[in-house]
Amino acid sequence: MTLPYEPFDLSRVQTYPLRSRPSKVNVEQFAQPPDPTGGIRDFLNRLPRILAGDDLRAVVAALLAARRAERPIVWGFGGHVIKTGLAPVLIDLMRRGYVSALATNGAGMIHDFEIAIGGSTSEDVDRALGPGTFGMATETGADLNRVINEGVAAGLGIGQAVSRHLHATQPPFAAHSLLAAAGALDIPVTVHVAIGTDIIHMHPAASGAAIGDGSLRDFSYFTSIVAQLRGGVFLNCGSAVVLPEVFLKAVALARNAGHSLDGLTTVNLDFLRQYRPQTNVVTRPTAGIGRGYSLTGHHEIMIPLIAAALVDGLDG
Repeated sequence: MTLPYEPFDLSRVQTYPLRSRPSKVNVEQFAQPPDPTGGIRDFLNRLPRILAGDDLRAVVAALLAARRAERPIVWGFGGHVIKTGLAPVLIDLMRRGYVSALATNGAGMIHDFEIAIGGSTSEDVDRALGPGTFGMATETGADLNRVINEGVAAGLGIGQAVSRHLHATQPPFAAHSLLAAAGALDIPVTVHVAIGTDIIHMHPAASGAAIGDGSLRDFSYFTSIVAQLRGGVFLNCGSAVVLPEVFLKAVALARNAGHSLDGLTTVNLDFLRQYRPQTNVVTRPTAGIGRGYSLTGHHEIMIPLIAAALVDGLDG
């Protein structure tokens, strides 16, 4: 069978009045121009009440509600959060009661340690890899491994060992260290390590036994923290693989032991949306019991924006 070139007959198309149609967007949701006399509360309230505008207000409201109800707020972060200079912002939130615990990967710990002892971090990998000097800073490799080895031998997790050490020794730039501040404020820190991913694993002082034992101990601590997240908030900032996987397993263990996570709010904050954070942080843990949000943007903009909204007491 062959078909002819024949235009479709549009004369019988049926229409309806626009005003009778349900629509997803209306002018009441539109943004308002900025007010030069307004503060951060006014700025956020003027954002469109659509998509990410609503999500940002909802995340801030959840954090405020958790703080007022004395429910946990747990911040997970990757190394990029430290490298973009956000420790002072998070330290301020710690002092204001918006941080109940911290979780990070090996990179987050290393960058924070280098900041504390030297005031700088983030070497030029492209430049250092060729001559074979990448990751070979003496203090990072020797001192951080020593702190881990001694702390784990004393029965501590990696996060507890490093945060206590930085608080106790007060290196020159401790005031800029997230882990040092956590040690001072008795805020739990857990470090979740994948063997072979961190520069300190390339040094002779690295102990697989200590790293493995300490990180597994931190996983146990982290699971106990997650088990208390009913009505609380978990934020994953910049970890694309390790923390989303660890968080999902902690959720599974908590539920297996009968802990309710009802009312949990999860937030993934990164400049890309990726599979593991979206599924293991935002979607799966909150299905049927809470809300998950993805806020896409640069940490160096989004985290100070959220912090400013919390300080200003935005009610969403």
